[in-house]
Order: sequence, then structure tokens, then C-alpha cells
Amino acid sequence: MRKSYDFSKAKQNPYANRLKRQLTIRLDAETIEYFQSLSREFGAPYQTLMNMYLRECATSKRRPQWDVTPA
Repeated sequence: MRKSYDFSKAKQNPYANRLKRQLTIRLDAETIEYFQSLSREFGAPYQTLMNMYLRECATSKRRPQWDVTPA
């Protein structure tokens, strides 16, 4: 290792706005099992697949089906 490094020409990370944040959510077992089965099929982590699906929903402005009528 060097004693010192020159960061005078350093640039800001262009991907910083795409970094992921850790979040705790509650999901039912069937949903987790579904994405885990897709994970085995595609060979990708199930959390990545969940993120991809949610990103697709957000990008296309897809809204959830809500069967509860407000009182």
C-alpha cells in the first residue's frame, strides 16, 4: 500500500443514484416461494427478481388491484 493517494482527479460515482437500500418488508409465504421457484428457474437471486418486477411495475405505472371499497 502507498503512504498516500492522490484523489485530486477523482470523479463522483455515476451509479450512486442506483445503489440499493436495505428495507424490511413483510411478505406472505406463497409470494416468497413463488419468487424462490423463479430464482431456481432463472438462476438469479429471488430478491433480485422481486426488485426487477417491482421496478417494472413502477416504470410502467402499474397499480395494484385493490378489492376493498372505502367506507
